[in-house]
Amino acid sequence: MGIHGLAKLIADQAPGAIKENDIKSYFGRKIAIDASMSIYQFLIAVRQDGNVLQNEDGETTSHLMGMFYRTIRMLENGIKPVYVFDGKPPQLKSGELEKRSERRAEAEKQLAQAQEAGEAENIEKFNKRLVKVTKQHNDECKRLLTLMGVPYVEAPCEAEASCAALVKAGKVYAAATEDMDGLTFGSPILMRHLTASEAKKLPIQEFHFNRIIQDMNLTQEQFIDLCILLGCDYCETIRGIGPKRATDLVKQHGCIEEIIENIDTTKYPVPEVWLYKEARQLFLSPEVVDVDSVDLKWNEPDEAGLVDFMCGEKQFNEDRIRNGTKKINKSRQGSTQGRLDNFFKVTGSLSSVKRKEPETKGSAKKKQKTGATPGKFKKGK
Repeated sequence: MGIHGLAKLIADQAPGAIKENDIKSYFGRKIAIDASMSIYQFLIAVRQDGNVLQNEDGETTSHLMGMFYRTIRMLENGIKPVYVFDGKPPQLKSGELEKRSERRAEAEKQLAQAQEAGEAENIEKFNKRLVKVTKQHNDECKRLLTLMGVPYVEAPCEAEASCAALVKAGKVYAAATEDMDGLTFGSPILMRHLTASEAKKLPIQEFHFNRIIQDMNLTQEQFIDLCILLGCDYCETIRGIGPKRATDLVKQHGCIEEIIENIDTTKYPVPEVWLYKEARQLFLSPEVVDVDSVDLKWNEPDEAGLVDFMCGEKQFNEDRIRNGTKKINKSRQGSTQGRLDNFFKVTGSLSSVKRKEPETKGSAKKKQKTGATPGKFKKGK
């Protein structure tokens, strides 16, 4: 789920913290990608006749097609992706996972009713609600990435938290995920729409954390409390408090403890067992990968291995897989050129508008026209 309504709130209150770019702008960038979120997107988007893509044996292959072709698209644009896979969910997330199971059970009932009534639109809608990323999906994508020469990282807990840690350590430029809690975990830059379908023509959005808290006049701890009030995966919220009210309360009172002391709890009932302190601590000090031990390497693809796996086992078209492998190899040849900002520190202090030189007046202007230089004598004198 991420953080409910956070993207819109930032767009309303700190629009200067959001930048939009084309994928070509990220040439030479290393980017940590939330693997589970990407795989979920592929399972939802890569479909045939409203259903997930399958081979002749009835095995789902949507995730592999999406991972293969969209990763190649990134590589062709000079991006160096590293996928980060979820580890075990934190204990605090058990309530959210239980709610998801209940929603899935309800979706199964509604799907059966839609199938009985022959409602094609509802059948597709409820089918999508039943999509779940499994261990098999993850394992198959890890195998594919290894064969493509693309690195991946296994997070000990939440992938978004380890993505944020990699950005903070300078291992990568940004964390790419659709879940806004990457910002709550403190990622300096969060990217959205990087792995979206090219057909959607969505610009890539960058959210800059320091600019967000600066423009919203919040500390990191206050921003985390705001996210908890908006709604996160780890605890309940105070019913009746929306995004604007939550922002005003955090600015006025500074923290959730003071908010509870100062609001009308009959109008805004506080959950009986509210684990907001535990959620706050999880965002402040999450369990993340040991960034010092992470060694990111992008290798040559294993064409024979890709053909065996994707064509022999998963029944993809061999010509397409071999052509994709050629594109990976070609992208490696063009990726040796570095970015200018790897050589020069970008301070952001100069405007992109061309600076206008001050107008020269009087005799100095005349001397410029004649080519005379003040302070120098003519030759021979």
